[in-house]
Amino acid sequence: MEADIGLIGLAVMGQNLVLNMSDHGYSVAVYNRSPEVTEAFVSGAAKGRDIHGARSLEGFIELLERPRKIILLIKAGSPVDDMIARLVPLLESGDLIIDAGNSHFEDSSRRGRELAEKGLRFIGSGISGGEEGARNGPSLMPGGDAGAWPLVRKLFMDIAAKTDSGQSCCAWIGPEGAGHFVKMVHNGIEYGDMEIIAETYQLMRMAYGMGYDEMARAFSEWNKGELDSYLVEITAKILAFKDEDGSPLVERILDAAGQKGTGKWASEAALDAGVPLTLISEAVFSRSLSSLVDARSEASDFLEGPTLDPGTVRKPSEAELEDLRDALLAAKIISYSQGFDLMREVGADRGWELDMGSIAQTWRGGCIIRSVFLDKIKEAYDTAPGLGSLLDAPYFASLMNRCQPALRRTVAKAALSGVSASALYSALAYYDGYRCDRLPANLIQAQRDFFGAHTYERVDRPRGEFHHTDWTGSGGGATSKAYNA
Repeated sequence: MEADIGLIGLAVMGQNLVLNMSDHGYSVAVYNRSPEVTEAFVSGAAKGRDIHGARSLEGFIELLERPRKIILLIKAGSPVDDMIARLVPLLESGDLIIDAGNSHFEDSSRRGRELAEKGLRFIGSGISGGEEGARNGPSLMPGGDAGAWPLVRKLFMDIAAKTDSGQSCCAWIGPEGAGHFVKMVHNGIEYGDMEIIAETYQLMRMAYGMGYDEMARAFSEWNKGELDSYLVEITAKILAFKDEDGSPLVERILDAAGQKGTGKWASEAALDAGVPLTLISEAVFSRSLSSLVDARSEASDFLEGPTLDPGTVRKPSEAELEDLRDALLAAKIISYSQGFDLMREVGADRGWELDMGSIAQTWRGGCIIRSVFLDKIKEAYDTAPGLGSLLDAPYFASLMNRCQPALRRTVAKAALSGVSASALYSALAYYDGYRCDRLPANLIQAQRDFFGAHTYERVDRPRGEFHHTDWTGSGGGATSKAYNA
């Protein structure tokens, strides 16, 4: 027996992806470092299927047809390097290793180069959708050795989620670490989406005193329109979910959000590229702030803010509820716009030629940020492939013009109510900064030149021509070397 493909790592994602491949007619060899996990899977969920377990890596390799194709779904970082090191001596020239974990894109670039030197092929593929997506169809973002793509293209296209029109939510992203880079940006947008939804929930709860069933109905209703998305859908279900005693379960969940690093990586990449990923970065910092549970609890006893007497807080009017919806939509546009800006800038810098419309389609189904919203993003890039910011596209510019008053009123309500809503604040600040033709950075440049002779450009002279002023009359004409970090 020779299996079509092998998979290493039988945690919940790995098991579900194997079953997905089996559903589509592929024979799969599996291996896990704990043999009992392999045996339980093969004799349990995989029983009766063309799925074959191995107790050793050597046995696993013997089960695979040539050229061997191996998917790794293991913890990112050193475990991936360790597994690759164990595999290399067992493989032959032309064999393919696919890292489908949440690896850093720079690690994927390095691994591709190192394996190419050994005659082996490498793909780093982002995969999104959680266990449900892995089982029924995830969003797949492969990148790396383009020559390896034909080896697994049909399999990837088969097992990926499909749009309503039947298109596969999978596309070849580009060379080196492009696949994992795009997955990292996806996760950054996911951080932003989750944060602005959570802040909207907090406003509903604290500033307007809405009950959980009321909030669930509002999110459920919003999910029928422009905000139709997986995260809004599950938010409605979460808010309606009751604990064993009939009280809202979410109210009993500790308000300390975890993170695995991909959001932070996106912010770091944005800082390196000089892209203002402000909303997504605020979402990352908000999770860090949430972790300060004890400090926040103590500070609440002595740090003052607006007094919100539950007895006087009134329910939102229909217009105020529409404001919350439109503010959420406006912030969502800003979050996606910043994410696509990051992909455009880094992609151009590295020569990746990322297809933004194709990426939007890849995210249309299967993944955590799937939404009808992505159809409009694909249309925008299909209409104008060289589009800069999404805010420049007529559809999104029109939406922002419609929704920005609601975002302002919502941010004002949060500030006056003492509700922390840093991502919503950030969305408005970015919008006002992007639409402003004269920011106060001229004063910052003057300050830099004053204390450090860093020079500045003038609006009445050509760009790229730098000037220095002796502001005190005693500084002389020497300047600091001009550079941008």
